[in-house]
Amino acid sequence: MADLSLPSDSLFLGFDSSTQSLKATVLDSSLNIVTTELVHFDTELPHYKTKDGVYRDPTVNGRIVSPTLMWVEALDLILHKLSAANFDFKKVIAVSGSGQQHGSVYWRNGSSQILKSLDPNSSLKDQLQNAFSFEESPIWMDSSTTVQCREIESAVGGGMVLSEITGSRAYERYTGPQIRKLFTTEADLYASTERISLVSSFMASLLIGDYASIDETDGAGMNLMDIKKRCWSKEALQATATGLEEKLGKLAPAYATAGSISQYFVHRYGFEKNCVVVQWSGDNPNSLAGLTLSTPGDLAISLGTSDTVFGITKEHQPSLEGHVFPNPVDPESYMVMLVYKNASLTREEIRDHCAEGSWDVFNKYLEQTQPLNDGKLGFYYTENEILPPLPVGSHRYILDNFSGESLEGVKEREVKDFDPPSEVRALIEGQFLSKRAHAERFGMPSPPIRIIATGGASANDNILSLISSIFGCDVYTVQRPDSASLGAALRAAHGWLCNRKGSFVPISCLYEGKLEKTSLNCKLKVKAGHGNVASTYGLLMKKRMEIERKLVEKLGHF
Repeated sequence: MADLSLPSDSLFLGFDSSTQSLKATVLDSSLNIVTTELVHFDTELPHYKTKDGVYRDPTVNGRIVSPTLMWVEALDLILHKLSAANFDFKKVIAVSGSGQQHGSVYWRNGSSQILKSLDPNSSLKDQLQNAFSFEESPIWMDSSTTVQCREIESAVGGGMVLSEITGSRAYERYTGPQIRKLFTTEADLYASTERISLVSSFMASLLIGDYASIDETDGAGMNLMDIKKRCWSKEALQATATGLEEKLGKLAPAYATAGSISQYFVHRYGFEKNCVVVQWSGDNPNSLAGLTLSTPGDLAISLGTSDTVFGITKEHQPSLEGHVFPNPVDPESYMVMLVYKNASLTREEIRDHCAEGSWDVFNKYLEQTQPLNDGKLGFYYTENEILPPLPVGSHRYILDNFSGESLEGVKEREVKDFDPPSEVRALIEGQFLSKRAHAERFGMPSPPIRIIATGGASANDNILSLISSIFGCDVYTVQRPDSASLGAALRAAHGWLCNRKGSFVPISCLYEGKLEKTSLNCKLKVKAGHGNVASTYGLLMKKRMEIERKLVEKLGHF
């Protein structure tokens, strides 16, 4: 396998352009982390006046966007920070990245020429000020396109038909409905757009100085791609907007090379001109790569600005719930995923309101309250939720006559509030009972062989213990919680290898037999407890889903 080795002195740079920050992780040829860097949008780019990296439009219900130029400026800033730390860009032979999924960027007519002629003596921000037909990018948190979702589903024959074609029914945050909204409400600006990028392909475009293709994995998060044929779906395109295929450009496999790095970065930062840029992809697909998830019985839970549950499968089974994408590192399998919008920001809000703004107090409350929370169940939505489709609001219930042995005679009683410790446990138990219930309903393994936890909250041992108890399995973690940028660096190495060989090679060739010696190694964090605990949580989960169904019937926004 000598021909599949990485050059000994080489480095691989992976980015993660997420909702709140731009991260960078560098791996060496042994797949160990050399350095990391971070740009936090709110604090380091305060002139954009974002909160949590976004603008929430007070005049349009559910409209949430980010300033496109902020992402541009962040790229120059993070490279400047690496340069100031004497990072040797000449050793980087491949770059790739991760972008928050579904977000879209709209390039104005003529912008390709600007990209191709970037001046290394001037900043990206200054040169791209007027490159966008829409200055604000709709992102995954947006829920303002319910009308467009229904129009698209109706045009193709219903939600299940769209799911069969594209891997998902129409979701408000998906790029297709977002494009349709702009097409129907801002026709002139849509007409002046020559290219539409995802966040992932947008950032790759900056790096190669030309329009980069959308990759097939992130492209599946648009309601526009035929997931089996891996090409744009004529039916979905026609249901969305006119002239759309030309604006989207061609698709490419996630392991393909987008191009060589632009001369702008060669002259400004010292990259080698032969450094390749491997296709960027979505943040969750990159996390799948970074967690080396390859066994169908394993699940990953990513705990960040959004929470996601994902695994892999060999077949595409259409569903009205959840999402299916091509696996970014294995052309023969699919990635299946559930997404929750109310995640870290909701946990932080309850922490601030009930736990004195302190994670120590929050954790103390989790430790001093009992599993099952004496039958107290809570639903907490600070944003319109995706799964279940419920609007902003909180709902609290006490289960009378709940012994934990059966649901016979158990009645729910709605209450106005809980004491702070019970509120904290109700939030965390509720979030993971929901994840288990929807994962089982979507056909994910139950119980999983193991769960690999990643994202910021995976550093919280109390939360990991609750995950283990509710799902009834071992919980593992990785060295660094930002698995998306780690996965992007690994994918840079994988793409470089595929490019050198001239065809796809399994990503496992990079780490087979030596995983424990790399930064990719997972470690057992919580051993599965007694099976009775998980089965008792199963009863609580069943009751929670009954209440959830009633709430959706009464309040569901989709």
